[in-house]
Amino acid sequence: MSTIQIIAGSNAKAPAGTISASIEHNVKLFQPITQKSITTHNRVVVSPMCMYSAENGSLTDFHLAHYGAWAIRGAGIIIIEATAVVPEGRISPGDSGLWSDEHIEPVRRIATFLKSQGAVPAIQIAHSGRKGSTAPPFLGNYTVSEEDGGWPDNVYGPSAIKFADHFPQPIPLTVEGIKHSVKTWVDAAIRADKAGIEILEIHASHGYLLHNFLSGNSNKRTDNYGGSLENRMRFPLEVVSAVRAVWPEHKPLWVRISASDFANPEVMGEDKQGWDIYQSIVFSKELKKLGVDVIDVSSGGNISYAKYPPPSMFQVPFSEAIRTKVGIPTASVGNIRTGKDAESILKEEKADYIVIGREYLRRVAWVNDAATELGVEVSLPKQYGWAIHRGRRTNKTKTEE
Repeated sequence: MSTIQIIAGSNAKAPAGTISASIEHNVKLFQPITQKSITTHNRVVVSPMCMYSAENGSLTDFHLAHYGAWAIRGAGIIIIEATAVVPEGRISPGDSGLWSDEHIEPVRRIATFLKSQGAVPAIQIAHSGRKGSTAPPFLGNYTVSEEDGGWPDNVYGPSAIKFADHFPQPIPLTVEGIKHSVKTWVDAAIRADKAGIEILEIHASHGYLLHNFLSGNSNKRTDNYGGSLENRMRFPLEVVSAVRAVWPEHKPLWVRISASDFANPEVMGEDKQGWDIYQSIVFSKELKKLGVDVIDVSSGGNISYAKYPPPSMFQVPFSEAIRTKVGIPTASVGNIRTGKDAESILKEEKADYIVIGREYLRRVAWVNDAATELGVEVSLPKQYGWAIHRGRRTNKTKTEE
């Protein structure tokens, strides 16, 4: 865990979501944390969540308002949604992209605003693999035809195995295709740096391309990229190695993984033929050797017949296992709904960062709610803070009367 250090203090213009340096407290969720050149004022991370609202891969005014709202409300790190490294690497036609230099400026505009509010801008680069050319979840679960802007005949994976019957038929990537794909990840990383992104996350989870190669449930290859765990890890590790070589050394590199496919009923059960926590630990050790700074630990998404446990924080044990066995900082995600739950994960050293996803879509002021629940007061933008303080004075006067 030596790559992370705790710092004290804040400047006079503290970002929203900061506890004053003059106030003594032991709430880890609101302790600043430094990794390489990046310091965040709290441990709250906004999870990359696809909005399916980009235009030809470009982020829009909607995204500026969408991500900006969380910065104004105090999130420490904001990860821009899964951003495709190639057009056919999108999940849906409305996905974000970084396959062209034309995409740099829209990302830069958002990154600049997030920084102006004291948040750290991050982005997740991705390839959808065998889940490409599908409709956004709010429109239904179906393959998008070419007539409707899809690419059902240009979807790729390690093997010719569909995710489900109503998904496109994937084309197995050739070895030449794998080598070309590595370059596209590198190019996207370079563009992310040019756009002012401070943390880069590689998407190797949720049944997308890199996860497809990792899991024996989706990878039935017989060449050097299939079969043994060493072979199944080969392509994802080539991507990470190549990206780390071009991503600035002073900037953190994260990788999101799915720790288990949940093909077995046992949550922590061993599944040597598919993908499980034991193989995830081996993979994470290799990622650490390549210079990855944080493992963002999620799970599932790779098989349609997965058997998931009850939803409440069921992924936290995976984060704890990787943090302990690998000796690398982790981020924990998945149905972490309250400040007390987040604080307990940090206090019990099961993760170093708390990643909030859909709960943020429900409550944009999650940071403030968590602070209130934990009995601390965090700063707000002056445009909002005065109203809250005035409301408290008004309530006090009425009580005294």
